[in-house]
Amino acid sequence: MSETETTAQRKKHRHISPVWLIPLIALLIGGWMLYHTLSSRGPEITLIMNNAEGIDAGNTMIKARNVDVGEVTSVSLSEDTSHAVIKARMNPGTDRLLNEDTRLWVVKPRIGREGISGLNTVLSGAYIQLQPGHSEKAQDSFEMLEQPPVAPPDAKGLRLHLTSAAAGSLNVGDPVLFQGFTVGRVENLEFDTEDRVVHYQLFIQEPYEDLVTSNTRFWLASGINFDLNSEGFSLGLGSLESLVSGGVTFGVPEDIPPGEPIGANSNMVFSLYSDEENALQGSFSHYLRYVVMIDDTVRGLSRGAPVEYRGVRIGTVDTVPYRIDLLQENQVEGFRIPVLIRIEPQRLQAKVDEESLKDWRARIDNMFKNGLRASLKTGNLFTGALFVDTNFVEDPSKQTLKDYNGVAVFPSEPGSFAQIEQKVTGLLDKLNNLPVESSLDRLDATLASSESLLNELNETAGSLNEVLNDESTRALPGDVQHTLRSIEQTLSSYSSEAPAYGELTSTLKSLEQLMRSLQPAARTISEKPNSLIFNRGEIQDPQPRARP
Repeated sequence: MSETETTAQRKKHRHISPVWLIPLIALLIGGWMLYHTLSSRGPEITLIMNNAEGIDAGNTMIKARNVDVGEVTSVSLSEDTSHAVIKARMNPGTDRLLNEDTRLWVVKPRIGREGISGLNTVLSGAYIQLQPGHSEKAQDSFEMLEQPPVAPPDAKGLRLHLTSAAAGSLNVGDPVLFQGFTVGRVENLEFDTEDRVVHYQLFIQEPYEDLVTSNTRFWLASGINFDLNSEGFSLGLGSLESLVSGGVTFGVPEDIPPGEPIGANSNMVFSLYSDEENALQGSFSHYLRYVVMIDDTVRGLSRGAPVEYRGVRIGTVDTVPYRIDLLQENQVEGFRIPVLIRIEPQRLQAKVDEESLKDWRARIDNMFKNGLRASLKTGNLFTGALFVDTNFVEDPSKQTLKDYNGVAVFPSEPGSFAQIEQKVTGLLDKLNNLPVESSLDRLDATLASSESLLNELNETAGSLNEVLNDESTRALPGDVQHTLRSIEQTLSSYSSEAPAYGELTSTLKSLEQLMRSLQPAARTISEKPNSLIFNRGEIQDPQPRARP
């Protein structure tokens, strides 16, 4: 009988312990919290600025329209230490504020042209102001502005662009003036290294944007404008703001149509001139260029001097001198000074184009044949400034030079200075022909004689002093008085009552009778001198007869 053995098999039952539910739940909660935290946080942005003055991580806030929209989380230097790098965490839902044209700057106490701003940050500390943009392109890195912007991007008004070859004293925030009234500000300026010009962006506030037209000219407002030219001198004072900080002013030159408003969507670029006079000259876009060959000195003739015809301005002096080439004698003609001028028909005619310029040139060429000539004249005796005067002259000199370095020559005549110089030269020649040397010799002899005479007079005066100082001379008055008394006594003896007077009277009467008696004898001797020897005879009366 066999015995059967039975083996028991064990099966292991695996199951998750409820204890593991606790970390699983914690992991799920942590993941949810992490997701919630990440999804509820705003974007992080990077700010670049030259100086992190007033910025404190964890304290400095970012505001938009005085509402907190973010906070600075860290402040550090860049790897090359050239600037400061600021990290900031924005609030949730602020993504729409961070666009390509968003601008940020630090608000802190400032003293500017418009007064004092940011005083509220003295106690609370500086903060970062955010100005939202309107671009659809998002951005998370920004370069902060050094100064607050003049106007927000959505401000109503007109933004326009100017170009200038020199920056002058114009800065961001300077006023834009119209007839002395502030209508805008300078928003931005940038120097183009390739074109070597300065680009300005101006903002004109509403409702003054219609003042800017297609014929508007812009120039620098220096506050004090002193002009000394051939017409005299003038002094102009602007507003107090322009006097302190300068600015830009604009207007439409006289005798030019106002033009149409350019509108906000215009891409027109204006030129910025140094002063109003240059802005006026820049409005004459069509002109004729001529070269005037000057025989006189050009000292006192400067660029911008007027070119006139009988007192009416018709052009402007452009360049003094103009491309002197002393090696080309046949062109310079005795090394005369070439002066480039512009004849501007727009001063006399409203509408001028290329076709009308041809008519003007033909008309002026015909005037040359009739004696139109240019010359220099004095515009101001006080400053010595000169201008170019044009007029018709009698018997004009023949002009052989028609062209100078590709520019037509305007015939010229010697000016008033040359004529005065000729007269002065003639006067000097006459003075040179005078016998000056012989006259000087005679003058020297006369002076020598005068000197000897003066010496003799001095000697005579000395002798006279000796005579007057002599005791005998001092006794003369007494002797003279005694003599005068003797003469008086002598004369008194011949008075009408004195005997001598009666004797003298009778003697004179006897002499008178004697003279009367001698008159017939004297007449006879006068008629016949030999009557004292021979008988006189009777003298017949003369008979009248005609001349043979």
